[in-house]
Amino acid sequence: MLTKVFGSAVFGIEATTITVEVNIDKGIGYHLVGLPDNAVRESSYRISAALNNIGYKLPGKKITINMAPADLRKEGSSYDLTLAIGILAASNQITSNFLEDYIIMGELSLDGSLQPIKGALPIAIQAQKEGFKGFILPKQNANEAAIVSGLKVYGIENITELISFIDGKSKLIETNINIEEEMNKTLDNPEFDFSDVKGQESIKRCMEIAAAGGHNIILIGPPGSGKTMLAKRLPSILPPMTMEEALETTKIHSVTGKTKDNFGLMNERPFRSPHHTISDVALVGGGQYPQPGEISLSHNGVLFLDELPEFKRTVLEVMRQPLEDREVTISRARFTVTYPSSFMLVASMNPSPSGFFNDPDSPMSSSPHEMQRYLGKISGPLLDRIDIHVEVTPVPFEKLTELRTGEPSNTIRERVIQARTQQTKRFYDLKNTHYNAQMSVKQIRSFCVLDSTSKELLKTAMEKLNLSARAYDRILKVSRTIADLENATSILPHHISEAIQYRSLDREGWLS
Repeated sequence: MLTKVFGSAVFGIEATTITVEVNIDKGIGYHLVGLPDNAVRESSYRISAALNNIGYKLPGKKITINMAPADLRKEGSSYDLTLAIGILAASNQITSNFLEDYIIMGELSLDGSLQPIKGALPIAIQAQKEGFKGFILPKQNANEAAIVSGLKVYGIENITELISFIDGKSKLIETNINIEEEMNKTLDNPEFDFSDVKGQESIKRCMEIAAAGGHNIILIGPPGSGKTMLAKRLPSILPPMTMEEALETTKIHSVTGKTKDNFGLMNERPFRSPHHTISDVALVGGGQYPQPGEISLSHNGVLFLDELPEFKRTVLEVMRQPLEDREVTISRARFTVTYPSSFMLVASMNPSPSGFFNDPDSPMSSSPHEMQRYLGKISGPLLDRIDIHVEVTPVPFEKLTELRTGEPSNTIRERVIQARTQQTKRFYDLKNTHYNAQMSVKQIRSFCVLDSTSKELLKTAMEKLNLSARAYDRILKVSRTIADLENATSILPHHISEAIQYRSLDREGWLS
């Protein structure tokens, strides 16, 4: 008897429906075709043990299973439940009246219970697009899949529940998620709040500007000056994610299996902080069957690179194209996968190998030559993509012992949201530009028009401070953001003068 059951394969962050055709005929043997990987081929052992342990059996006949389309590679153990139900239906151990209405996915344990799968959200999105009535999957993934409206999602704990449902002996409980409630979960009490930071008011101001315009930022300062503490608090002042951003972010984390148990929609912006020993493949994504890397996992959030010069130069160089294009394309001989990677880069570094430079009170110091060699690990093209360079100085004792708390993240976030709202209106008709950091040269000329006083100020700064040519556009972008924070329609001289301060690494003589 021939039976068809439906599963799904995830390719990149998109899903493709897989038709599992099970045919049972005279003879002996188990034949699984359709380009399965080892994990799929091994499913026969898991299925056999699971069925035996719940009172069913693997038929002692010739079982032929085709997973169509046959030219698309099938990976992972999430097809166990699909195959098992197909075998039971084809051997008439259960009825098969409405199997074609559902996508069925899940990894089987030997006792018949189910383990969670990867990619539940993109699978649910594709199932809804193709008009399936429902999606049956492990209970741990139910909240994630239930984000998709117009599709019934049933989370089950074991295969026995599904068999009982198919035979009409019981009903499954539908999982429902209140999307509006999920999105409105506020960040009023973030784990890391700017009110915890003592002093460093000028650096907080830089972080606010970076958040308001989506600018990449690098913090330069000695150990213990608060660089990491400040970076960890940046997500708490970023605007809440839109529904589109939340879905896209959740999809990326879903395909890597990094969503939390019983967690539906991701409503907080991701913060990723890889160690400096990371490989280039782990950072941008890849592998034999490409998976998203850290830059994609930080999509719509923050990627924090602590001790930037300690990263291998090859690792830093592979970020140049994703920083510019806000997506990363991974090519293999037979296919190409593109992952989104629109993130804010926050980097930190010591000013020298010893951590202290030109500090008369420090027991250690580095020569200008050592420092130049240390900074030489970071290429000019990478620095060119970082809008704000700021020096962080140690917090004095008086500030550390103050009882007064700093400004909370919620207050800062309100100003950031107001500035982002202006940018949304400004770039409404532009497809790939949403905030100031994304402006092209043409858009800078259009939206960052200077009056004669501002032009003269910028010209003087370029000449006297020996600012490099690449600093010019960055200063205009940052000054536009500063103006937005003040709700100013045009860029004024004091906006330019503040933006000029945030180009430390562009000054010739910074090493002297």
